[in-house]
Amino acid sequence: MARLFEPLTLRDVTLRNRVVLPPMCQYECLAADGVVTDWHLVHYGARAAGGFGLLIAEATGVSPEGRITPHCAGLWNDEQRDAWARVVAFCHAQGAAMGVQLGHSGRKGSVYSEFAGMTGSVPEAEGGWETIGPSAIAYPDYRAPREASLDDIKRVIADFASAAKRADEAGFDVIELHSAHGYLLFEFLSPLTNHRTDEYGGDFDGRTRLLCEVVAAVRAAWPDGKPLIVRLSATEWLPDGWSLDESVKLAGILGGLGVDLIDVSSGGNVPANIDPEPGYQVPLARAIRQTGIPVTAVGLIAEPEYAEAILVEGSADAVEIGRAALCEPSWPQRAARDLHVKKAKSLYPPSYRRGTYH
Repeated sequence: MARLFEPLTLRDVTLRNRVVLPPMCQYECLAADGVVTDWHLVHYGARAAGGFGLLIAEATGVSPEGRITPHCAGLWNDEQRDAWARVVAFCHAQGAAMGVQLGHSGRKGSVYSEFAGMTGSVPEAEGGWETIGPSAIAYPDYRAPREASLDDIKRVIADFASAAKRADEAGFDVIELHSAHGYLLFEFLSPLTNHRTDEYGGDFDGRTRLLCEVVAAVRAAWPDGKPLIVRLSATEWLPDGWSLDESVKLAGILGGLGVDLIDVSSGGNVPANIDPEPGYQVPLARAIRQTGIPVTAVGLIAEPEYAEAILVEGSADAVEIGRAALCEPSWPQRAARDLHVKKAKSLYPPSYRRGTYH
């Protein structure tokens, strides 16, 4: 048995394998109402039928102003919940577990999607909104955010908890909190974007306070038997930014608050010179895993043999296949064949088994 196809149990949820679809924005809520569409049913459904053990749905706003673009998904009302429930039910029927990434875009919100033909901030007259951040510091070429007040912070925490309840009602098995890539929770972590002098800024304890309070609120609203994941940018790749040492320290704290796994990524808050290559974030995952908390590795991992090696060497507990999955929805099925997994055929829906080969 290849390590990649061993089950992984987190709390009461057992994944059929260790191949995870990471959250990747689709920008397909065409009515700008945060309600997922048939696109999402087909997109996630194909990858559930393709053999992924866990699918983590794209960044989903906990409030209208928590979206990245006007066409991002949401989970702040019951109509959105019910639309997600249809997607989740189909993916469950294919044997996959389903997660959702809950996030708040912060200063990187109210922008055009990557295929809109325009860049930068969306004017309010075109469906944009005022953004907030820990401090009034703009992301390059975006409008500057308003510094979040204490009331704003309380509202953000409450919005995450409310979205968590709806995620449970929609049938999701896993919640991932988005504290990476320069969105709101990570903006508070970084000394480059958090210049506050109150209890939510300053030293490590102040800058990590919001994330810890969101984790506690979500954990209280989320069933005890369901896992909670945090996606974390482990480093900003800048000497004065958030560091791997801080991530290792934070991982231990998050584990004590009820986080079950860290999805280890990097960068995205402030432009940095990064030379990505396959597995460039794997050493970050390995360092955090040494604290005792399970981790996933992600970042240009495309070949089954390499994904298997990451697990065998002990660098991660699961591997996320992102870009490769966009062009190959059945990546896990191919990986099972390439790795000579005896149960490869069982990963196929019955209607597709005539297409199997070894």
